[in-house]
Amino acid sequence: MRFGVLGPLRAELAGRTVGLGGLRQRAVLAVLLIARGRMVSAERITSQVWEGSPPSSPTTLHACISQLRRALEPERSPGAPPRLLVREGTGYALRTDPSAVDAERFADLAVAGRHALDSGRPGPAAELLTEALDLWRGPAYADFDGAGFAFTEAARLEDLRAAAYEDRLAATIDLGRHAAAVGELEALVAEQPLRERGWELLVLALYRSGRQADAIAALRTVRQRLADELGIDPGLALRDLESAVLAQDPRLDPPPARSAGTIGAHAGGATPATTRPRTAPVVPAQRSATPVGNLPFALSSLVGRTDDIAAVDRLLAEYRLVTLTGPGGVGKTRLALETARGRTDSADGPWLVELAGLTSPELLPATIGAALGIPGVSSAEDLAAVLAGRRLLLVLDNCEHLVDEVTTLTGVLLSRCGGLRVLSTSREALGVEGEAVYEVRPLDPDGDGTELFRKRAAAVLPAWSPDLDDLDRIPGLCAGLDGIPLAIELAAAQCRMLSIGQIADALENRFDVLVDGPLDLPARHRALESAIAWSHRLLEPEERRLFHRLSVFAAGFDLDAAGAVGGQTSVLPPLSALVRKSLVGVEPGTAPRRYRLLETLRQYALRELDSDDLARTQQRHRAWVLAQAESAERRLHGPQAAVLLGRLTREQPEFRAAFASALAAGDGDYALRLGGALYWFWYRMGHIAEGLSWMSKAFAAAPHAEPAVRARARLAVSGLSYLAGKPAQAYEAVVLAEQEAREAGDLMVEASARVYQTHFGVLAGIPVDAPALARSAVELARRAGEDWLVAEALMVQGMLARVLGDLPTAATVLAEAVATADSCGHDWAAGSAAWAAMKTACDHGDGRRALEIAAGILDALDRHQDVTSRLVLIHTAAHALVLTGQAEQAAVLMGGVEAVGRRVGFSPELMDPLDGPREAAAVREALPQDKYERLVARGRELSLAELTTLLVGLLKIR
Repeated sequence: MRFGVLGPLRAELAGRTVGLGGLRQRAVLAVLLIARGRMVSAERITSQVWEGSPPSSPTTLHACISQLRRALEPERSPGAPPRLLVREGTGYALRTDPSAVDAERFADLAVAGRHALDSGRPGPAAELLTEALDLWRGPAYADFDGAGFAFTEAARLEDLRAAAYEDRLAATIDLGRHAAAVGELEALVAEQPLRERGWELLVLALYRSGRQADAIAALRTVRQRLADELGIDPGLALRDLESAVLAQDPRLDPPPARSAGTIGAHAGGATPATTRPRTAPVVPAQRSATPVGNLPFALSSLVGRTDDIAAVDRLLAEYRLVTLTGPGGVGKTRLALETARGRTDSADGPWLVELAGLTSPELLPATIGAALGIPGVSSAEDLAAVLAGRRLLLVLDNCEHLVDEVTTLTGVLLSRCGGLRVLSTSREALGVEGEAVYEVRPLDPDGDGTELFRKRAAAVLPAWSPDLDDLDRIPGLCAGLDGIPLAIELAAAQCRMLSIGQIADALENRFDVLVDGPLDLPARHRALESAIAWSHRLLEPEERRLFHRLSVFAAGFDLDAAGAVGGQTSVLPPLSALVRKSLVGVEPGTAPRRYRLLETLRQYALRELDSDDLARTQQRHRAWVLAQAESAERRLHGPQAAVLLGRLTREQPEFRAAFASALAAGDGDYALRLGGALYWFWYRMGHIAEGLSWMSKAFAAAPHAEPAVRARARLAVSGLSYLAGKPAQAYEAVVLAEQEAREAGDLMVEASARVYQTHFGVLAGIPVDAPALARSAVELARRAGEDWLVAEALMVQGMLARVLGDLPTAATVLAEAVATADSCGHDWAAGSAAWAAMKTACDHGDGRRALEIAAGILDALDRHQDVTSRLVLIHTAAHALVLTGQAEQAAVLMGGVEAVGRRVGFSPELMDPLDGPREAAAVREALPQDKYERLVARGRELSLAELTTLLVGLLKIR
């Protein structure tokens, strides 16, 4: 039986299409396919399939299930138990091999293709990626467009499809078929104009095809498109590629001709950033000896911004209109003035026109005329007639509330006055043809931000001499203020009344603290709240509503997340407006694009969100978070684990926010479900204390949760307790998890719990029939039908055989565990089984063999950021080094493991009480005590990355 979801839903039995019935019935099957073998409660199936319709009766769902069973298992005898669509507890599960679903085959092929591409093998990469893309027959879950239950999964698959298509075109370019790739790439960027990687590949293909002019035209097109639709500049990769194309950098030339199997450089974009040519910095011109114009003298020293001034100066040399954008208080006006002061290419000027106080748009020409000393001007045409023969720089400050009028007037002036250049500041771009937009970024909190705070604090307290504690806290304070110069200066001014610590502690109520700016400044710059309110008032109702709702995100989010949480029919127009108006920032270099609110803006927006809307928005946020976690959790034991762990790490602030809001709302059941979905992420990434803390609060808030929910959450408590060095608590939790899973009919959780009862029971010294329990765990795992779980069961069985002294059986079973894990891409199980084999080699005194195994495990770990696995590997490798006569290096490693483990709440000796203390003792006893302590102290200074590098070097030496 095979299933297809990459297009309209379909099923094939022995190559023949199976009739799946009507839309509701197919939707039931789709919900079960998305669950990827997990049990889905009948209540949940009904709520998702009949979403927005009157509740369906249990009889209706049962009828759908019965008809699907007849269609999927036509050979099943009447009364025989179903093998494919099975009843489990309060729900149903689809027991099918992942490879039977085209989406799973596609994802595995895409990962393999990308790995081949990154490894410099474009020929195999192209074959794998072509095979992956050929599986698609239309949009993912095409029958269910707009259905809530399919939205997240379909969006995930479509994003993977776009990335695989780009990878396949990158392989085509890398094989030297540049011209062949151009046509497909032109169609790709037309269809997905905001994905920058497609443009990078198109520019590279055009350039390598000898079409440099077309490559430059493509770069200009994408720059204009991003500015028009998102109000942003291209990412770093595109900007570097543009510089390389303009310089005709020889590193962009096609590589030597190669065959499909030849190893070559990855052409996934432009020349790597480390080898791209860099343009020489432009030094601002010296100030004119006889200044003209009306620029005010600076009243305080400028801190930082040297690179910004040079960049804006370069833009003014190339473009006649440059607009500085950014949130309120970021320093746009100061940067514009400092840049204008340094220019000497104007015969008169620079001239500053301050527009913040102008509330009557019809007076705009007269206001500019008055600033330039041209009385009587009443229209853009009058102003253009006077300026037509002059060569000057015009600085238009604070244009955001008059964008339409400034755009029209600037267009007229630039088209009629050839000697005019305009430098404007605005919280959004003007949108004039030929405009260059420069986003003014906040200051680096650790660098210029700290220096600005210290200078402004010294100005209000000349005798101020910060102590070491103050110096340590200032960078964190500036980071909490998002590096916004206005906020930093207002905070520094509070040093007259408050200590650094008091100011930092008051940031939760920053709008009450960051007030009382200099009286000579405009009112909007005397308090942080006023600066933001200025922008807030200019928003349209839909934009304001979305701005408020986006404040529930704790960190970054993408377009799909904004749509799911924003609760608005179309989120792109208001989100684009918020980006243009500098209230939402774009995270550079992200594809798909990710967005973020500065913390100061987030707090303002959150405060403006009324309580009812806040509760509804948080509920949507929690639903989106849970969908993300559950979608990833189903794939964390396979070849996509490394990518998914990285994605979950990026979303971790959202998980924390969802936990907090759920517990505040009294929704303990939700917290248990989310914790159950995040368990393996917490386990792999070493978030031990955090996971246990959330689970403790969740269980306290949901004392009467259903067994299915409790069982999965209990697994999380068990595994994390094991990592925390508490095997007795781990055993108690895993026993309860099996009982609750059996009560709920959740075979997968029941099998997972059985697998680890053996291991935790032995570690805790619980009297159990370990061999029988381990055998039954393997049998139960095989019944569950998941190869990754079988691999883990065999791994535990092999570990037990070693502990019981049956080394030949241990070697055989562990080898089977590794083979099973490798077959399904479960790197962790393969590595853990190999780690047990390392210990077996040490038992034989064969340190060299143990280190050979360690080298293989390290290769796999390089694809993951698994902290705990890396620490236990280094701990055991230290024992192996002692066996090979390298006790000094072993002691350094032990010191590092101890220090890094303490930072994440993990100890290999506590987690592994049978072998961990013995390994530590072997290293300690191999050296004189004073020498051992000295070497361990040296190791404590190393980071995890440095420890890994040290071990890699030792393995190479060996």
